[in-house]
Amino acid sequence: MPIILPYVPRTITVHLGLPDQWAENVTVNFPDYVKNVASSEIYPTWEPAAIRANVLAIISFALNRVYTEFYPSRGYDFQITSTTQFDQKFIRGRNIFENISQLVDQIFNDYIRRQGFVEPLAAKFCNGTTSTCDGLSQWGSQELAQEGLNSMEILRRYYGDNIELVVDAPIQDITMSYPGTPMRLGSVGQNVAMFQFMLNRISQNYPAIPKISPVTGIFEADTQSAVRVFQRIFNLTPDGVVGKATWYKMVYLYSGILQLAELVSQGQRFVTVQFQFSGPLEEGDSGPEVGILQHMLALLAQFDSSLSPISVDGQFGPATTRATRAYQQLMGLTPNGYVDETTWNSIYSSFAQADYFLRRDTVRAQSLREDAVPVMAREEAPGAGEAGRWDNTPRMGQYQGRPLELGQVDGRSGQRGVMV
Repeated sequence: MPIILPYVPRTITVHLGLPDQWAENVTVNFPDYVKNVASSEIYPTWEPAAIRANVLAIISFALNRVYTEFYPSRGYDFQITSTTQFDQKFIRGRNIFENISQLVDQIFNDYIRRQGFVEPLAAKFCNGTTSTCDGLSQWGSQELAQEGLNSMEILRRYYGDNIELVVDAPIQDITMSYPGTPMRLGSVGQNVAMFQFMLNRISQNYPAIPKISPVTGIFEADTQSAVRVFQRIFNLTPDGVVGKATWYKMVYLYSGILQLAELVSQGQRFVTVQFQFSGPLEEGDSGPEVGILQHMLALLAQFDSSLSPISVDGQFGPATTRATRAYQQLMGLTPNGYVDETTWNSIYSSFAQADYFLRRDTVRAQSLREDAVPVMAREEAPGAGEAGRWDNTPRMGQYQGRPLELGQVDGRSGQRGVMV
């Protein structure tokens, strides 16, 4: 869950047995894993639309396991198993069908998800003859393809009309969501906001855990208190520090409560984190509020070369003053290096937009390939031409034809915020 941007791993580690059973782990390239599973699960003689629908389901299910850290959050050192009792069929060393291999090479970083949700769909499936399930029927998909349905039409028959296709997802090495160092009183930043949000959701099911309001990304006394209660409830050392064990217990519970690894998932969505103005800041000040200011300025500097790069250390020194003045001058504010409410709100407004668009993945992106169905164009006005069908379709990851500048608002949504 807490991995902010769903991605396609370069490799995936497969446990060749049941989760609790001793078995060898093998690490393979992700496209090779998908080819192996597809060659083990379906027939190469099937209709192309049926093969593509099944491959997208295989990819999405595997990516859901990676995104939710399904097995690592339970203490295992692999991402998925080779058994259909829990996951998908993987046979080490098996032959790969050529047409399946070629298709996977084309779409291995595409996946499906529900509209408005972040996580790849836990696209469960079964053969539809000797076993049935709530997900895709493999033989049923072949029958639908023979009737002329394309891959997305087939997938919607089984998973519902509210699924969409994400294309060209980023590819990277597997990154564990735990930030690597414990977070404690005085810590600031996105990782703090992430576990604050998780704790608030978990507290709906465990009311003894105090709510953290608002979620600010600042580790203050109320956050420490909530962490300690959480740790006591789940038999962790109640030190108020979010180390690896506490973090992954939160991940495990949060994913379970929202059923992110299930077809009936409540869904991971975009939410807003408010970095609220707590008082004026100037050179010589220190503390978490200064850290938040530096965090926002540092991100904005990545978007505009006229802004000064800055490190986040919680100390309002000359570098922070210079960065503040540069921002004020750029935005037409008095360039005095003094952060009053007007300057703070302006910085936050710019930061929220920049961070949202930087972090969100290919939201509602569409494929222009042969049998893709545009999900944002289903309700276009009658008679709309091809251009009209795509006017409102975001194409994240592609250059949008004009430069982006600090303070610019997306014309389609005007949304602000960051995702946790």
